Amino acid sequence: MSLAEIVDILIPNRQSAFVLRRRALLILSRVRLVAFTFAILTPLWIPVDLFIFETALGMYLAALRVLASIAFVLLGLSYRGADSIVVARWGLVWLLSIPTVFFLISHPLLAQFAITDPAQQVIAAGYAFLPFVMVAGLSVFPITALEGALLSAPLLLAYLLTGILGYQLLPFASHLGAQWLLLLLAVVSSLAGMSQLHFMSQLVDQSSHDGLTRAYNRRVGEEIVAQQFLTSLRTEGPLALAFVDLDNFKSINDHYGHEEGDNTLRNASTALRKVLRRGDVLVRWGGEEFLALMPNTDEEGARIALARLREAGLGLRPDGNPVTASIGVAERLADQAGQWSELVEKADQRMYMAKQTGKNKVIGIDNKVLAESAAAG
Repeated sequence: MSLAEIVDILIPNRQSAFVLRRRALLILSRVRLVAFTFAILTPLWIPVDLFIFETALGMYLAALRVLASIAFVLLGLSYRGADSIVVARWGLVWLLSIPTVFFLISHPLLAQFAITDPAQQVIAAGYAFLPFVMVAGLSVFPITALEGALLSAPLLLAYLLTGILGYQLLPFASHLGAQWLLLLLAVVSSLAGMSQLHFMSQLVDQSSHDGLTRAYNRRVGEEIVAQQFLTSLRTEGPLALAFVDLDNFKSINDHYGHEEGDNTLRNASTALRKVLRRGDVLVRWGGEEFLALMPNTDEEGARIALARLREAGLGLRPDGNPVTASIGVAERLADQAGQWSELVEKADQRMYMAKQTGKNKVIGIDNKVLAESAAAG
């Protein structure tokens, strides 16, 4: 693993927007699955409590189980259609909060009753080890190290609190030993979640990127453009697109071979990524076509980015001449686009206009020539 990959599994929000969305969807789906599972299993233990414990304690525990089951059902029905990592984190928080509250109520409740029968002690031990089950459950979610620490901390504190207040069902020395075991289990579960996150990131990266240029492929690119367009609509913010088509690319393949053509594409993609910001997205739209997506950027911001591209250049052709491109720029607010496909189409049309009027140009809103394109010399 590289240093960047290690940092990605340590700190939240270091992954790309596409990985974050996939991670959010996976976390929320598993939150709902676990919630519905516990909603079914939690009340099934009520007859056991009523049979083992005295009636008063059994009824208290039964009421507590019913309330917990209702909470799990409500959680399982929540967050449908959401794909935000913030929402996913809240889903995890609520999933762990329900059993934590259940533990903090049931543990002192059991401590108030005399539990001397061996069968009662066995069932009571199950309540005592509830935090272990929940901490172990963190291993099924793709989380970072910091998220694992923050999510397991309330369970660790709840278990410690019962011992400090004298509500522990085990001898105090055994309770402290169990506290240490709970901490180790939290570390192992977090490591398992980090491993899941790294593996998922690798799979998403391999399936979503073009192998030659390392830009996003078109299938994934369309999904990202659609998502960013919806975000722009909700926030009423700008969203700029630059449609980039390398000039006279076919002649490179015809005269120098496809290997030189691949090198030209690779160099152009590298140059484009260097001038784009971290939050921008580069998509290989076609053979020699790229789409640069710039969230929260108006036409002037896109022009500045393309000016940086002009200074840096797109690389050299095999004959030593600079690679040029025809570029069309579109922006959601200025173009009053109602659909993401409409915005892409406007940028595409302006790119073709640049080609038809001499190539090596950047054409923006109202079909104005903003500048010559990158690497003009």
